[in-house]
Amino acid sequence: MLYYLFNYLRSHYNMPGANLFTYISFRAATAMILSLVISMIYGGKIIAYLKRKQIGETIRELGLQGENQKKGTPTMGGLIILGAILIPTLLLARLDNVYIILSLITTVWLGAIGFADDYIKVFKKDKKGLAGTFKIIGQVGLGLIVGIVLYFNKNVYTKEEIPATAVASYQPSLISQVRDDRGTVHYLVQVRDQTTSLPFIKTHEFDYSMILSAIHPDWAKYSWLIFIPVVIFIITAVSNGANLTDGIDGLATGTSAIVGSTLLVFAYLSGNIIFADYLNIMYIPNSGELTIFLAAFIGACVGFLWWNAYPAQVFMGDTGSLALGGIIATLAIATRKELLLPLMCGIFLIENVSVMMQVSYFKYTKKKYGEGRRIFLMSPLHHHYQKLGWHESKIVSRFWIIGILLAVLSIVTLKIR
Repeated sequence: MLYYLFNYLRSHYNMPGANLFTYISFRAATAMILSLVISMIYGGKIIAYLKRKQIGETIRELGLQGENQKKGTPTMGGLIILGAILIPTLLLARLDNVYIILSLITTVWLGAIGFADDYIKVFKKDKKGLAGTFKIIGQVGLGLIVGIVLYFNKNVYTKEEIPATAVASYQPSLISQVRDDRGTVHYLVQVRDQTTSLPFIKTHEFDYSMILSAIHPDWAKYSWLIFIPVVIFIITAVSNGANLTDGIDGLATGTSAIVGSTLLVFAYLSGNIIFADYLNIMYIPNSGELTIFLAAFIGACVGFLWWNAYPAQVFMGDTGSLALGGIIATLAIATRKELLLPLMCGIFLIENVSVMMQVSYFKYTKKKYGEGRRIFLMSPLHHHYQKLGWHESKIVSRFWIIGILLAVLSIVTLKIR
């Protein structure tokens, strides 16, 4: 909203300083500061309200260190994160941008599913919360929307450089010119495809249509049959991974902030023609606007960490964790970095895998030996280390360190091929 206001004041009244709002970097910095203020200052008031209404967490008896101290801690604190993301984005981002619209839909959609789950647990006194079937339906529904929009929307495209001799073979409306620092003119053509970044490979790109075209050349136009299910799977997996990671104070919040910082770098570089050309990565017009959303995302996570760090004064609940994972998945797909998610979200991945391994092995051994056996003392993985006697703060700190290393490696893949 402020973007349009100051743009109007700049163009009609030549207001001094209004031009700042045309810069993504300025709006991103402002969004981060605003989200920090909202989550740190107003977060305390929301926590006080949750305490007055006795909206506290019911802790299961798992025999974990310090679990009794957590009983009654306010939950549904994800509302703080959602507010700290949505308000700066609505104020500072361009609301006609397809990527911003998708980000807002994702935040509200999964936030609502998580809120319903927390509401049932807290107010209906049902520890199981929202049935898993409904959660999956909601995640699949969001994945369907995101997949359809990113595949069919005319405003979602990339631009590739072509030789000057080939310009005449393209429609003039698809061609744009960019002059570099040396004065050399580069010709870019608009491309509508679903190419994504392929890490560690020299060509650095993979087109989903290649899967079907390998069977029959005419089938390439049906690549949406591959792309949309992949989007659904990624959003479901990553949102559930974030949900599983939210088990000890500050773990999911800090990890999400680290991943969000990595995505911010990708969004800014991919949306800037100069950096995209220098790094030889895909130039995705309009994706730079996601920098504002991601700045608010990071600020919201860091601000919430003020209250959520050990010993936590509030838990985010599913209201926050499902939304955080879904946002990360959606923006990774939008910036065409979804194939980097296993590396970038390595913490979420190992938490997911540890649960699947534990459950599968337990069922297998129960069927074979008559009694279920376990790989880990407890899953997800962070609870295994709690059972070993590690303090929560040590587990969180070490997981963050691993997350930072994975984030750095993810960024380095821009040049390692």
